[in-house]
Amino acid sequence: MADRYTAHVDTFAWDGLPPAETSPELLFDLPGLRYPDRLNAAAALLDEALDRFGDRPCVHTEDGVWTYAELAARSNRIARVLVEDMGLVAGNRVLLRGANSPELIACWFAVLKAGGVAVTTMPLLREGELAELVERARVSHALTDARIAGELIAARGRKPVLRELLTFGPGGELDGRAAGKAADFAAVETAADDPALIAFTSGTTGAPKGCIHFHRDVLAVCDTYARHIVAPVPDDVFTGTPPIAFTFGLGGLVLFPLRFGASTVPVEQPSADALLDAIRTRGITTIFTAPTAYRAMLRHEGLAAVTSLRTCVAAGEPLPVATSDAWFERTGIRILDGIGSTEMLHIFISAPPGEVRPGATGRPVPGYRAIVVDEDMRELGPGVVGRLAVRGPTGCRYLDDARQADYVVDGWNLTGDAFRVDEDGYFWFQARADDMIISAGYNISGLEVEATLLEHEAVAECAVVAAPDEERGHVVKAYVVVAPGHVAGEELAAALKDHVKARIAPYKYPRAVAFIDELPKTQTGKVQRFRLRELQPPVAGGETST
Repeated sequence: MADRYTAHVDTFAWDGLPPAETSPELLFDLPGLRYPDRLNAAAALLDEALDRFGDRPCVHTEDGVWTYAELAARSNRIARVLVEDMGLVAGNRVLLRGANSPELIACWFAVLKAGGVAVTTMPLLREGELAELVERARVSHALTDARIAGELIAARGRKPVLRELLTFGPGGELDGRAAGKAADFAAVETAADDPALIAFTSGTTGAPKGCIHFHRDVLAVCDTYARHIVAPVPDDVFTGTPPIAFTFGLGGLVLFPLRFGASTVPVEQPSADALLDAIRTRGITTIFTAPTAYRAMLRHEGLAAVTSLRTCVAAGEPLPVATSDAWFERTGIRILDGIGSTEMLHIFISAPPGEVRPGATGRPVPGYRAIVVDEDMRELGPGVVGRLAVRGPTGCRYLDDARQADYVVDGWNLTGDAFRVDEDGYFWFQARADDMIISAGYNISGLEVEATLLEHEAVAECAVVAAPDEERGHVVKAYVVVAPGHVAGEELAAALKDHVKARIAPYKYPRAVAFIDELPKTQTGKVQRFRLRELQPPVAGGETST
């Protein structure tokens, strides 16, 4: 680092970057990805937009709307509080905690403008989880919604490294502090490759990992996926369900609209009712959410009143063909599926409107390259299932974590997903690499079984895992949430098995069916299949449980 410019006085995040031999190889071949050496992403997204969009709507609130100029002024005042009152120096990590709200967005921009590193956390994390993240990221400052401050205050008592904490929102101190500050602030002149944020993974496969992303990464996902797939225009209005702490939400609800002069509607308590209400009353054109939410809205009578939507994006879980087709039939809009990861910051495989193939994830987003490889990193031909490897202008940089060497190999990012690619270059998701089920010598994609089960009217949600079996090594076991109006039991289990046998190769059918009230999920809505695998394994010959 000695021969490279950095604005960071506190170099903890820099020092935690992976060594060169396990760092991703980056691609900047796409026009528009060559950024200046000194770059502050918050200034580029917000301050540089003021000449063109200053008076345009930016963030919708419960009472009205903030313009771009108003968001800039609010973030500038908060940046002054961070620096002048809380003693922030460039490179300090700032934990942000709250539901999606205009105030949280203003705080995020303030942290980056002040040269801080944003560590945005899920609002439902508890004291112990927060204390762990504070320790791992050496968080020195925090801004939290006053309504949920208790857990973080308790965590602060356990981790004295967290020196400064202010609350925002109703009953918070930040608004009063910020009101007395000037509305101008000169953004810190960070390097393009200074860390801007540390995003923690959701922990579906073990302890969460801190992913470091640079200022240029923040713009790169806008100038690849958003520009070429979503293609926003200034009149677009964005909303969705993922928390801003989840990089899917950060991109879809903050970065992408602001990069293109559009506006965003943060929804604090996302649900099918709240999402449909926002779409109807705010003229939403673009939504980012998970397949589960699309299925919930399909069951809602309010979907008939939706007329403003133009773009619908799904990620976080595979999008079943049945859900894609049902949404298209009801709305006339084909959902844009995509795969991204916290490690890569956002979506890197998708397809633009008009080029979607239901069931396929898509093709590499312009600026990225993807291949399917075997265990020795040799590229596999069309139709062969292997490991997904991806390369582009963003990549995995774990914060001081030995697991970096598992994710980045020969410069490629190995996402942990099993895919096949067809002759036309479309990528088809098969399973998480550790979710492929080997039963009596057959390789079975749990995703395919799940998609088939979801075609049955009695299935609201389901997840498929491998369960130990003496005779076959493992068998396919399905956990099913029953749709309203149907009854769980032996008769339904038999019907579901027959349904799968009739539609895909019979060896793939679930030999065990367990009915469950609710699937275990992360706060980002991803099914935690490892928790299902931890449950009581089936007895030989299969089981049905309620």
